[in-house]
Formats: sequence, structure tokens, C-alpha cells
Amino acid sequence: MSAFVDTVIRAFDRYLPEPFTFGLLMTLIAMLLTLGTTPSGPVEVLVAWGDGLSSLLPFITQVCLTILFAYTLAHLGPVARPLARLASLPSSARGAYVFCTFFTGIVCLIAWPLGTILGGLMARQVALSCNDRGITVHYPLLAGAAFSGFVVWHMGYTGSAPLLVATEGHPMMALTGGIIDVSRTIFTPLNLLTIVVTLALVALAATRLEPVEPEPANSETAGAGAELDSIVHGETARAGLAGALENARWPTLVTGLCLVAYVGWWFATRGLDLNLNIVNWTFLAACLLLCRSAKDLADVMMAGGRAIVPTLIQYPIYAGVMGIMLNTGFIAQVAGVFATIGSAQTLPLIAFLSGGVINLFIPSGGAQWAVQGPAFLEAAKQLGTAPELIVMGVAYGDQWTNLIHPFVVIPLLIMTGLRANQVLSYSFVLFLVAGVPLAASLLIAGFMQ
Repeated sequence: MSAFVDTVIRAFDRYLPEPFTFGLLMTLIAMLLTLGTTPSGPVEVLVAWGDGLSSLLPFITQVCLTILFAYTLAHLGPVARPLARLASLPSSARGAYVFCTFFTGIVCLIAWPLGTILGGLMARQVALSCNDRGITVHYPLLAGAAFSGFVVWHMGYTGSAPLLVATEGHPMMALTGGIIDVSRTIFTPLNLLTIVVTLALVALAATRLEPVEPEPANSETAGAGAELDSIVHGETARAGLAGALENARWPTLVTGLCLVAYVGWWFATRGLDLNLNIVNWTFLAACLLLCRSAKDLADVMMAGGRAIVPTLIQYPIYAGVMGIMLNTGFIAQVAGVFATIGSAQTLPLIAFLSGGVINLFIPSGGAQWAVQGPAFLEAAKQLGTAPELIVMGVAYGDQWTNLIHPFVVIPLLIMTGLRANQVLSYSFVLFLVAGVPLAASLLIAGFMQ
């Protein structure tokens, strides 16, 4: 295992570029693939790419706000102190790897957008806490373990595909035979058991990957640490009404309470309908209620503002890749090929493998299901496979290859300050481990239907 891990680390260090460069290379690869395998000509491919560049702008804005608010909340005194106390729970290096894996897993099962963000923050806090207590941990492995907890996000409360097919009037009702309640997807005993087994195996594997010479976190490698945390609070307060308002507690308190009231009204009238906007307004409300003043909040946000720059630059590039694959029909073509080679029992497993491949080009659970779902649901209808197993097969595949995708890891890199190859070299090994229980679960479900 040690020799294999060393080989993977060297390979990732030598051959895996950073996410922005990877996105540019994926763009060129996507263009060549579609030109060679679809009827689309150069102009159609170029237009598909250009149209795709802006397709994720609302989502990009939402993710940037999530990163900014989560960062700000974690650096406000009333939150930073409890976060540090929570990070001190692991009493050994192996305990730290297990803790970070399960922490991210639990967070992303509740709200997937927070998985890599809070997971990265916790990995950083745990690394610094271990340093302070003389516990030697390998920081890249700790971050890789935290990132790998994200492997169960599509099995939880905010899973895109299961929630879509559980919605009345969803576009695939003719293929699914109506709505598919979450009791048949997310909350089945087999899915819940698979979550526990997958996280346990990933955490156990992480404890076996520590190299002979650990790499602890320090002021340079603790990333969002040194540079982004240099917030200046020593400015002299302005005189007069302006200064009084900037440093007063009541404006942020009143606005925060208004946001809390709005979020409460949302859940009271719509039930547990959680989306990125509500997550963001909840985080902003917490920031407003916990900060000392509007100026204090602005200072922290200004420091955290630099954390969202990589997302703003890189997400449109990957959106362009998604546009090429979707608008030229390439992905639908790939899904159709996969859908024709299965049996009633093995089709969920094939959907899983197909989902893993397609996710490399479309790292968006909702968009992937929109393209892949119809082909596999039609095949399921012909073969007699339960449609809910197709939903979970695609969901499992989508979340699985997230662990080796430089696009998905960006928020965690921002929070930890590590490079993509440092984290993905470990999450690649954990990706191999996670594939076993996920595939086995779908195969068992296929034969049990």
C-alpha cells in the first residue's frame, strides 16, 4: 500500500495540472471528442462552448456567496472558538483522519454545498489544533480525507436527482411512472447502510495512507490562514454619526433578525425545502447576528473576498466544457451506449459506471441527470429495472468521481491553501476504496428488486 500510494503521489505531482489549467485542457479534449464523434462541425462546437460559458453564472454566484459567508462565519469570534474546540476532539493522527472524513460526510448529507467548504475549514482547524498539541498529522492526507467524505453527498437530503424525481410534474414522469418518493431512494435501508459502510471504509483506508514523513500544517500551508486572516482592526473609528453607525451593534442585529424571520417563514410555508439561496441567507443571518458591527463584518468579508477569486475564474471554464458536451449531444450518445449493454439486474451498476464517466465532463448532479436520466430510464422500462435504482445508480456515479475532479475540489483548496495534486493524490486512493461499497450496493439492489 505504501509503495502504491507513493507512486500515485508522484504521478499526480508530475502529471496533474492545477484546476484552471486542467479546465483549459478539458475544453480542448471536449472539442476534439465532439468533432470526432458527433455530426457537429467546428462552428457548432464553438457556439456550444460559448453558450455554455455563462450557463452556470447564477450557480457560480451562489457558490461564491456560500464560500464567502462560510469563511466569514468561521472567522467571527463566537464561531471560531467553538470550531477550534470541535477541532480538538481527535486525540491522535488516525482519529483526525476519521473525524474529518465523517465530519464532511455528515455536513454534505445535510447540505451538499457546505461539504467541501466546511470540510476544508475543519481540516485546517484540526491540523493546527494537532500541531498545538504535539500530534503529528499529514496535512494533505487530512485534507484528502476531509474531501473524500463528500463521496456520499448525492445520497443525502439535498441530492439533486432523488429530489427532482420526487417533485410533482418533473420532466421524466412518463418514464418513471409518476413521482418517486424519497422513501424509495434516499431513505431506503440499503442506501442508509451504504452511507455508513462507505464512510467507514474510506476513513479506515485514510488511516492506512499516512507516509513515513508526515507533512504538518504551518503558517504557509494552512492556506486561507496567514494571508487571508490578516485583518486590520486597528483603524481609528470615524467621528460623528458615520462612525457611530459603522460601529453600532443594532443595524446588523435588526437585519439579521429580519433574515431569520424570512428563513423561518420559508420553512414554515414550504417545509424542509433547502436550496443554495436559503443556505446563503441562513449563513448571512448568522454572520449579521454574531458580528460586533457592520464594520467588523465588512473587515472579515474583505479578507475572505480573495478566497472566491479562484471560483470566479475557473467555474466558467468548466461550464464551457459542460456546454460542449450537452449541446452537441455527445453525453446523450455516451449514455445511450451504456444503456444498451445491461440486464434488468446489472443496469443500476452500469448507470453508476456511466455516471462516473459522464461526471468528469459534467460535474453537476442536476445537469448530469437531465442528460443521462432519459436514456437509462427508457432502458429500465424495457428491461424491467426499477426506476428508483437508476436514479440512485446515476447519483452514486456522479458523487463517486467527484473525488478525483479538480473542479469539485476548488472550495476545499481555498479553505486549506493546498494544491490540487496534494489533495487529489490521496483522494484518488480513497476513490478506489469508495467504489467497492457503492458498486456492491447497486448490484445487490439490482438482484433484490
